[in-house]
Amino acid sequence: MSDPQPSPDAGVVALVPARGGSKRIPRKNVKPFRGVPLLTRVVGTLVESGIFDRVVVSTDDDEIAAIAEAAGADVPFRRPAELSDDHTGTRPVIQHAIRELTAAGQAVDELCVVYPAAVFVSGDDLAAGRERLRSSGAQFVMSAASYAAPVQRALAVGEDGWMHMLWPEFALTRSQDLVEAYHDAGQFYWGTVDAWLTGPSVLAARTVPHVLPHWRVQDIDTPEDWERAELIHRLAESED
Repeated sequence: MSDPQPSPDAGVVALVPARGGSKRIPRKNVKPFRGVPLLTRVVGTLVESGIFDRVVVSTDDDEIAAIAEAAGADVPFRRPAELSDDHTGTRPVIQHAIRELTAAGQAVDELCVVYPAAVFVSGDDLAAGRERLRSSGAQFVMSAASYAAPVQRALAVGEDGWMHMLWPEFALTRSQDLVEAYHDAGQFYWGTVDAWLTGPSVLAARTVPHVLPHWRVQDIDTPEDWERAELIHRLAESED
């Protein structure tokens, strides 16, 4: 475990929640992604971005802690077991981390939560999100992407077995006249420390989006997701 190195004047912190348990892809956070542990890639991006005073990983797992430290992150505390099961939400984990850091003397003014599977996140995205947080008066800035097709045209299969529009009132509305809708990209979430500790949820707060292109938004929850993400990552790297 890293010895905390608090800096009272350094209050911009990245937090990566990375527990050891993963059911659908066992040991996902340490599994090699194109030959490099998944967590190593994300921590490397955060460290190399140069915008964080400290990159911290919250984990209950010794192997994850060692990989995080080798990649340049700090692991100044262990996440307790009651915050490491399948049913624990992210918010209590974030609040626990903030309290642990501040108790050790670390200033935390702005905190960016980045998931270990956010292999497509870039330093430019993170910097733009931070600037948006500071300039907009928002409590949070979240990564988001627009839906590829209008959500107002969504279909469902009814009990009768036939397809039905969820919102039939939009059946004749031109696509260009429909309100553009967005979804959570699941990569990063900037917030003020007060918002994380006492504010409403990200989706109920004063939240603004940092919109990402569709090709860089990829869940990695199944083996098929993993293979697709590696393929896209390889192609993107070859274009650089």
